Amino acid sequence: MEQITRRNFLMTSLGTVAALAGTSTSPQLRAATGGRLPIGLQLYAVRGSFSKDVPGTLKAAKELGYDGVEFWGYGGTENVFGEYSAKQLKALLDENGLKCCGIHCEPRAVADENLARTVANNKILGNNYLIVAGAADRMKDKTTIAEFAKYLNTASEKVESDGMSVGYHAHGFDFVVIDGRFAWDHLFSQTRPQVVMQMDVGNCLDGNGDPIAMFEKFPGRSQTVHIKEHQEKTFDSDYYTKVFDLCENRCATEWYIVEMGEPDGNGFTVAGAAIKKLRTLGK
Repeated sequence: MEQITRRNFLMTSLGTVAALAGTSTSPQLRAATGGRLPIGLQLYAVRGSFSKDVPGTLKAAKELGYDGVEFWGYGGTENVFGEYSAKQLKALLDENGLKCCGIHCEPRAVADENLARTVANNKILGNNYLIVAGAADRMKDKTTIAEFAKYLNTASEKVESDGMSVGYHAHGFDFVVIDGRFAWDHLFSQTRPQVVMQMDVGNCLDGNGDPIAMFEKFPGRSQTVHIKEHQEKTFDSDYYTKVFDLCENRCATEWYIVEMGEPDGNGFTVAGAAIKKLRTLGK
């Protein structure tokens, strides 16, 4: 891996501090949850249940103890999910006392031709985080990564005046090593500090990546973080103690988002056990 020089670290840190100054809402979020970071549920983890019963799934998420939810599969369309509009989903969120902590988008959702609709829908949802969920074809080599970084930067600049942020979500394929560095490292070294680095700890580890190294190299850029147990790296392990410390003290994290569920996404046993465990740890 590329050696992190003191100069590079300082440049990254200073750029991040300048970008984030005065914009973090963590104090307000923590006040609303008794001092802890709020925890959301990525609805893909319960996709089978959600696809069959949207109102019932949102009600179940609240009853399990989640503070919010993150939607998935949005392509910049009129409706946000299936036949549900942003207004209908917002009414269900309000009814259950849930916040929208993010939305996973297809790359086309933040393209010029769809961006205005994407912003409008997310304003209704009360969501600030437009997270491109995955782009394996754009993360395959240095040329495509540079083009993708430019794509994210452009979208990020355009939504900034609306109080929104564009980001990218981690999958295992993002941690292939290219010229001695993770593809993920190449991408975030070329994106502006305002582009959210949505680390998925479990996905990163599954791809032989190093979440902690990425948190440390890019401090202040992980406003939302997916937490997922991986083998011996459980929520109560020393490894996750380090992850939580970085998120809460160096990464400007505003939401933990759980993405753990049954293989087919039906039922709430795994998602329920995850939030229960996190609560016993004081999260």
